[in-house]
Amino acid sequence: MSGLILHHYATSPFSEKVRLMLGLKGLAWDSVQAPVIMPKPDLTPLTGGYRRIPVLQIGADIYCDTQVILAEIERRAPGPTLTTGAAWVVNFWADRLFFGVTVPIIFGELGDATPQDFIADREKLSGRPFNVEAMKAAAGIMRPQWRAQAAWIEEGLVGADWLSGETPGLADIAAYMNIWFLARSLPDLADELLAGFSRTQAWRGRVAAIGHGERREITGGEALVAARDAAPDPAPAHDVNDPLGFSPGTAVIVSADDYGRDPVAGTLAALAPDRVVVARETPELGKTHIHFPRAGYIVGKA
Repeated sequence: MSGLILHHYATSPFSEKVRLMLGLKGLAWDSVQAPVIMPKPDLTPLTGGYRRIPVLQIGADIYCDTQVILAEIERRAPGPTLTTGAAWVVNFWADRLFFGVTVPIIFGELGDATPQDFIADREKLSGRPFNVEAMKAAAGIMRPQWRAQAAWIEEGLVGADWLSGETPGLADIAAYMNIWFLARSLPDLADELLAGFSRTQAWRGRVAAIGHGERREITGGEALVAARDAAPDPAPAHDVNDPLGFSPGTAVIVSADDYGRDPVAGTLAALAPDRVVVARETPELGKTHIHFPRAGYIVGKA
């Protein structure tokens, strides 16, 4: 498998999930170091305005949100199989509930040292104030909640090295994300909140040892050329039973339902049970297909 381009940055916990997935699959991939804050001039032309990180690019197909990124990697590189059992449920929990308690813990400690341009950017991303004092106040409440959720990992490792069974899989990568994020930001606090969780601490080391596969750095300009010079793959089969009742060719707008709700407009290529695919055409890139998950995204007529 070749032609994988990941737009990411080092400190992004969502990017770490994808990097580990690439490592578990033993894949080679190209890395574009995206800016942490806006503007992102080599990213938003690809995504139609979507600004969240990471984004996976395969030629003229652009995959937004880790949910659809991980699904596409699994589809294109099915061996070894990583998405068994309730792995997608674990992934959604990690993205929403566990992440939601991790953020105020981190920024309750580090918020006073956070650059003002980062704060302003995240306020635009979330649509609400980046209130350091509120996060400081919430951190004391969230720490026991964080430990309670980490305890589910500890329980899931009884009699096993991996949450996914005999071998590592998506459940391990997803559950690890917030532990990685907290430990990278506040290592002593992570150890404090994981005190007594010996199985989880050992598992952390095993997950980290997976690595990130074979990585090569390229520029954002090179990624734009790759999109311009390619044609998108055929869209997946359209689900005629989809409750929206939209047909391919309908002008639509897609946006996230939580934060970073920048609307992406285009022509519907397909509504599948797991994703929505929007076709766009621009003078700079020609035709592209932009893929979003169905869970967590709103699709409406333009």
